[in-house]
Amino acid sequence: MTELRTERLVLRAWRDSDLAPWAAMNADPEVREHLGPLLSRAESDASVARFRRDIARRGYGWWAVEVRSTGGFIGFAGLDRVDDGLPFTGVEIGWRLARPAWGHGYATEAARAVLDHGFGTLGLAEVLAVTTAANLRSQAVMRRIGMTRDPADDFEDPTAPPGPLRAGVLFRVARG
Repeated sequence: MTELRTERLVLRAWRDSDLAPWAAMNADPEVREHLGPLLSRAESDASVARFRRDIARRGYGWWAVEVRSTGGFIGFAGLDRVDDGLPFTGVEIGWRLARPAWGHGYATEAARAVLDHGFGTLGLAEVLAVTTAANLRSQAVMRRIGMTRDPADDFEDPTAPPGPLRAGVLFRVARG
């Protein structure tokens, strides 16, 4: 299992001790604001099982993120294939942090490590990022890590429920 380290963070394999704080994140309306409905504990646990399988099968996926100085779990970051049904294909970068971890630069720090891994180790030519049009915080992280948006790539997300979560934006960054 690949482990990524930054100055302040470790992106690592999921542990059973991550399940409860991950479920709490997925039950937090502010964390889920741009993602859709809250998840039950069973749904949250099932997502970790998928993350573990994907990492074991491909060597990359959504890694658990912890703060090095405390060992505390704060969320996830990583790479995944773009969901089926979207009007583009590729590998996307993403992150999700617990509210107490917001505003400390952790998402940007983790995303930079993930991009370095994607381009340097995995040899990806391009990495994508998607979010809702209203998710300005994630869009700011995307810009900080060098991604750009072409409004012509904006899309309606058919996997999202009707409403504001359908309006999606696509950011891109190429290797080099």
